[in-house]
Amino acid sequence: MKYLFGIILISVAFSASAQMKVVLAPPLDKSPMDMSYFPENYPILKIQNKVSDPLVMRVIYSRPQVDNRIIFGGLQNYGEVWRLGANEATEIDFYKDVTINSKKIKKGRYTIYAIPYPEKWTFIVNRDTDTWGSFKYDSTKDIVRMDLPVIKNGPTEDMTITFEKTPTGANMNMYWADVKTVLPIRF
Repeated sequence: MKYLFGIILISVAFSASAQMKVVLAPPLDKSPMDMSYFPENYPILKIQNKVSDPLVMRVIYSRPQVDNRIIFGGLQNYGEVWRLGANEATEIDFYKDVTINSKKIKKGRYTIYAIPYPEKWTFIVNRDTDTWGSFKYDSTKDIVRMDLPVIKNGPTEDMTITFEKTPTGANMNMYWADVKTVLPIRF
């Protein structure tokens, strides 16, 4: 009887394993997706019941690395529209109306781009969303453009976007390679 039970158990195990499918996850992306919030660390503050200011905005972007490459004027050509990161075009969510370059932008989700030059970046807020790269960029959907001075900065291996509180709202700081730009956002 023990022998018969063992054979049945082995048969069930082989049958179950034959029906199980091995699912392989895609490899990790070289440019992982990340997001930054204003106020900083909003989700963590929320679960800790420490939120003192309402959520104003969040940016979702992929973080490419320098990886011993020349970034601006090399990997990213000057004067060409750039998705402000890697992979999918970078998106920003505004949870309230904001003002950029004297232009009021209604709360909602937008794509942001930049056109880098050696001395400035032209920063763009565009209403087209859910797009990959800047291959289908359509300037007729631009909401606002603003030139931002390039600030030489210490080396930043992984592209980084952060928010910093100001008296009139917040700055969105963008760092990569040896460059920093600052976008003032009022609210």
